[in-house]
Order: sequence, then C-alpha cells, then structure tokens
Amino acid sequence: MKWSTKQRYRTYDSYSENDLESLRKLALKSPWKSNFHIEPETGLLNDPNGFSYFNEKWHLFYQHFPFGPVHGLKSWVHLVSDDLVHFEKTGLVLYPDTKYDNAGAYSGSALAFENYLFLIYTGNHRGKDWVRTPYQLGAKVDKNNQLVKFTEPLIFPDFSQTTDHFRDPQIFSFQGQIYCLIGAQSSQKNGIIKLYKAIENNLTDWKDLGNLDFSKEKMGYMIECPNLIFVNGRSVLVFCPQGLDKSIVKYDNIYPNMYVIADDFTTGSKNQLKNAGQLINLDEGFDCYATQSFNAPDGSAYAISWLGLPETSYPTDKYNVQGVLSMVKKLSIKDNKLYQYPVEKMKELRQKEQDLLLADNNIITSNSYELEVDFRQQNSTLLSLMTNEKGDSALKVEIDKENNTITLIRNYEKRLAHVKIEKMNVFIDQSIFEIFINDGEKVLSGRVFPNKNQYSIRSQNPIKIKLWELKK
Repeated sequence: MKWSTKQRYRTYDSYSENDLESLRKLALKSPWKSNFHIEPETGLLNDPNGFSYFNEKWHLFYQHFPFGPVHGLKSWVHLVSDDLVHFEKTGLVLYPDTKYDNAGAYSGSALAFENYLFLIYTGNHRGKDWVRTPYQLGAKVDKNNQLVKFTEPLIFPDFSQTTDHFRDPQIFSFQGQIYCLIGAQSSQKNGIIKLYKAIENNLTDWKDLGNLDFSKEKMGYMIECPNLIFVNGRSVLVFCPQGLDKSIVKYDNIYPNMYVIADDFTTGSKNQLKNAGQLINLDEGFDCYATQSFNAPDGSAYAISWLGLPETSYPTDKYNVQGVLSMVKKLSIKDNKLYQYPVEKMKELRQKEQDLLLADNNIITSNSYELEVDFRQQNSTLLSLMTNEKGDSALKVEIDKENNTITLIRNYEKRLAHVKIEKMNVFIDQSIFEIFINDGEKVLSGRVFPNKNQYSIRSQNPIKIKLWELKK
C-alpha cells in the first residue's frame, strides 16, 4: 500500500475502534512476534524516547504511529519497568494534540525534576501551506502518571542558524546545571548539535550557548538523536549523523549510529568535548539507529536502540506492524572503547541450560534463545542460525580468528567487524538478533526473517557452546 500524506496525517479520532481491532488482528498474524523485545501492538515503532528513572521506576517511551508501518502522525507510548527487562504499558500516551505538534510528537527525552518527570520533545508543526516549524515542547508527568503539557514552546527555532531540521532534544544534568542538546542542520546545510542551558535551572527558560564542538570533521548534512552521557569519568556523545562521508568512518547502513569518547565536557568560552577521540560505529550490524542513553541516579549509564532504519521497509509491513527496540544495555569504558552489554537481569530469562558440541548437524531449538561461545581454545567457524534441514540459513556468522574479523551474512548483505574474538553471546528472538563480542566490545544487531521451518543451528567446524532457551 502506498500511503499519501493525507492518510499519514489523519487525526487519531478519525479512526474507529473497529479500525484498530482490525489492525490488531492483522498484526497478530505475523509469524515474527517477539518474545522478549519491545514492539508495537499495531503500526510503526521507531525512536526510543524519555528513557529515565523516576518515582522508583524505570520509564521509557517509544515513538509510535498506530495505524500503519509508515512514518505518519506520531505520538509517544509510555512504559515502566522495575528491572529494565520486563516493561509494561501504562496507558499514558503523549498525543499530537496542540497547534505546536499538530503534525507529530517527535523525539525527545526526560529528566526527573523535583516531584515530577519532565519531558522535552520536538513538536512537528505544519501550517496550511505544509511548511514545517519545529518547536521544542515540554510536559510534566506526576507520580500518579498524569501528564500536563506546557502551553507554550520552551525553545523556538532560529532560522538564521538552522533549517527546519531542528529536533530530538536531550536534557541532562551536569555538575548541578541542566543542559539540552538538539540535533540540527545548519543554515549552511551541515550537521550540527546545538547546546542550551536552563537559566537558574528553570526548565521553561533556556539560553542558547551555540554549537557543541566535538570534531573537526564535517558531520554530514544533519545530526539526529544526540545524547551526552558520563561513563567511568569520561564524556560520551552518542549521535546519528546523516550524510556522513564514508571516508571519515566506514559504514554500510543508510545512516550510522556513532559515538565519541572525550575527557570532559566544558562550557563557557568553548562548548566542547575536550580531547574528543575518533568517531566509532556504535553497532556493526544491519539495523540500529536512534539510540537513547542516560545516566541513572547512581551514575550508571544505560542505552536502548531502535532496531530499524529510516526509509526502510521490512517483511512485517504486510501485517501492518514494524519496528522493535533492542534490549537495554549497560555501558562501560575499557581501553578507551565503549562496551555495551545487556543488563544483568536478562540472565533471569535463561532456562534449560545445555552444554553442546555443535557441528555440521542440526541442533533443534526455538528461535528464542541465548547462545554463548568461548573462542579462546576453539577454532574459526561459520555459524548458521535459523537453518532448515537443507542447510538454508536466514543468518550466518563467520568467525575468522586468524584475521580477527566477524562477518554477518543476511541473504546477499554482509557486515564486517574487526575484533579479536574471545567470547560471543548471541541473542535470538524470532526476527531479532543481538550479538555481543567480548562482553560488549563490539555489538552487531538487526532484523532477520526466517521461514517457519528455519529453527536449527549448525557450525561448519565443531565448537562447544552453551545454549539457553529464553522465557517470554
């Protein structure tokens, strides 16, 4: 189905309950419904938003278009968790219901402040001529889960500095002062990150501090989803540069998700990440974008990603549903590299542990498991996942210890990562894979859509593995 602009931006109240029920029934027919990842009941899920801790709960929102697997009139759906593994919908939705967000509640972030959770997000406003004006808007969520929007924008666009690509505010606290990053396209059509400061920590009064200085390279034509977090005493910028020249960093996805580690974050005469290092791919797989990260009250850093890409279709689209979120990953820095690994509570989903010798035979399993391989005393191999009796595989993982590479093969696509492989953990969830090398030194994530008879595992060379089925 080709969606017109008019169809994408129909108001929510123009759909009936019968319309939604038909969409739910169609989505339930999808053979790839996940067991332990967040996905929408219907329609599109894309960016994770508002990842935070408030009122003794973890909070998370996701951007949502309920009526089809396309980017249309967006809202936010609210989830809470006690353990960063099990998430539950609360029924709270941030709707596009004011003149400032009449064409969508776009991405943003959250911060616990005083006795409420403060939300800041981009209101996508379209006038009668369909010209866009992006406003940075605010809302409060109290301890009873009641949401109230601020009546006026918090930050207005300045078209002398940026185009209408001005979005995805990230609010954070640093040394007692509250700041906000906003991804943008400069008036010269370059990717930039704008920096703002809450005057006297009044969250409705913001001062423009200029652009964040973190690289001498040109950051493509637009930056989305900037996040600044603090990990093991270092400053880490996570962001999505669109149109980045591949001579700066090699990447194969339509748009990359990158990170930079710096010694410090400074403001004043210079708004910069001091001694910022090189740009590095956050994820070497096929589908990872719009990662949102934040610092918990104890200083720990966590991240969650959209396992999907802009301007991309997926086989689930025919069931009118698209998009999932990654597992929550805890962040650390070792040897000047950012490590990402699923939170410890994920281990509680393990059941029926098996120690197996995997070779060129079929080990039958469901497509919901964790596989662990210690490669320190084992040889290179080609691992075939989601395989049928004929040996046809939905996903192959080639481990080359001699050249220190791992290659993912999905149909005719490949992704290559360079790393000395000692340990590998593979999480499979129906149509989702997340692979962690050396406890998160490298991460490779994405979507893959096996046929109903592709549910076994093979290895070209014999290897010893641990295998756990994972509970829903």
